[in-house]
Order: sequence, then structure tokens, then C-alpha cells
Amino acid sequence: MNAALLYPAGYNAEFLTTRLPLPAPPAGTLIRELLYTHFTVLLDPARRLAIATGVNIDGNQLVTVDRGDDWHLDSRIPLYEQAGEGVYARNDLDRGHLVRRQDPIWGDTTTARRANYDTFTYTNAAPQAGAFNQSKQLWLGLEDHVLTYARTNGNRISVFTAPVLSPQDPTYRGVKIPQAFWKIAAWTTTTKGSTVLHAAGFVLDQSPQLEDIDLDTVRAPARMYGTPPPLGPYRTYQVPIVDIIDLTGLNLAALSEADVYAPAPAIQEGTDRRTRWVELVNTAGIQL
Repeated sequence: MNAALLYPAGYNAEFLTTRLPLPAPPAGTLIRELLYTHFTVLLDPARRLAIATGVNIDGNQLVTVDRGDDWHLDSRIPLYEQAGEGVYARNDLDRGHLVRRQDPIWGDTTTARRANYDTFTYTNAAPQAGAFNQSKQLWLGLEDHVLTYARTNGNRISVFTAPVLSPQDPTYRGVKIPQAFWKIAAWTTTTKGSTVLHAAGFVLDQSPQLEDIDLDTVRAPARMYGTPPPLGPYRTYQVPIVDIIDLTGLNLAALSEADVYAPAPAIQEGTDRRTRWVELVNTAGIQL
């Protein structure tokens, strides 16, 4: 089948009423830009995981299709650039969707089914702790909460998500397992003919340490085979988007300038900036 039919335009920077480009990696970074139905994956071929994803969500056109669960590799890039089934087989690691399965499933039936299929590409996955708990459900439901809030924008939002790719991540079966993920939701409002962009940033921490807001925890030793590195319970935080810039090195300037959390609370010199993160236990604590 024609690849252009399988993989249409991808993330649309003009989807909202103001232009919003994809997050950009530092100049000179080697990435694969992979376009899918209503979303795009920017893949780091060395890490074999995404450095950023972007999806457009039209809440007025969302539809329901059968899940399918047909995980597959992307034939457009080499197998050795993708973290496939071998990472997830015979262990308790989840294939964690980056672009949530429901988000790009909108439009006519053919388009919606194609979007559903596209979300099951391994390039749109990253290893996550297998145990489901309340915090994970909160993480998965952030888009719904923001979409409800953004109904004055014609029910449209754009969402960017990816793992935090740290050199200190423990290695398992040849793939470094992320200890954290980030997400930014963006929407616009229009008042008296003026359009304003808004954005909210979040971090999911699955590192083993529970006591402190700290991603620099003791790392598991590198393992090529056997038991995966330990992962902690999901903890979800609302964070200043400038902190996501620091964690990822991505250009998120437009999103940071629109941050509803801004101005970020000041921190004393020498203090970990993550002490200003707000841990969420339910959607009532989200600042929009």
C-alpha cells in the first residue's frame, strides 16, 4: 500500500487558532520525523525511543473504535532504530502509549481506524511500570481534563508527550528504560477578537524512590537480560514548562511563554528546582 496513504500529514501546527510548532531538539541532533494520522513522533534512533510526540485532538469529532492492540514496527525506518517486542516480552513492563490511543481517533470512520492502528506502532511506545494505580489513571486522564476546560476553543487541544531521556537511565535488553515522562497540553482562547495560547506542563515520575521529589535517584545496575530495573509507583506533577526544557533540552519557547503555571515560583540558589513541582492526586489540583 502507498506509504502516503498509511501515514498522512501528521501533527498540524495550524490546528489551533494560533500557529504552534512541534518541540524542536537542539541543532544538529539526529532524529527521525515520523508522520502518522493526526500525530507525529520525533524518534531518537540511538535511544530507539521518542524525544517528542505531538498530537492534535478535536473533541467535537472523537469517535469510538475497537482497540485492536496490534503492536507493530514502522517499516519506514530500520529495525535497529526501534524498541520492539523484545523489550516487553516475558516481563511486567507495559508498552506505554506516548500519544494516547484515544486522542487521534477522530474524523470519518476510515481515518479514525487508521489513527487507532497508528498509535500501536512501537515508535509511539516506551517502557512503563506495569502496575496500574490511581496516579497512572490520573496521568492518562490529563488530556480529558484539559479538553473539558478548553471547550471555549471549539474543543480542540494539542498535546506533546515523551520520555525524559537521561544518560543515567538503566539499561535493559539493550534499551535504556526512562524513569520519567513529560506532557504539555496546549489550547487557545479568544476574547474580543484576540487569541491567546495557553499551556500546562506535567511530569510523570516512575523512579523507585518514594520519599522525595527527586528524579536523580539511585539507578538500577545495567542489565541486558533477566529482570527489568525497578520502577516505582506513578507520581504525577504539574511543573513549570521551563523545567521540562531543562530536563529535555528541547525548544519549548512558545509553550513556556504560554505556561499557565508561570511565573514559576522562585527557588533559592542551590535548591533543587523540582521542589516547586506540585504533586497531583486528582484533577482538582491542576492549575489551568
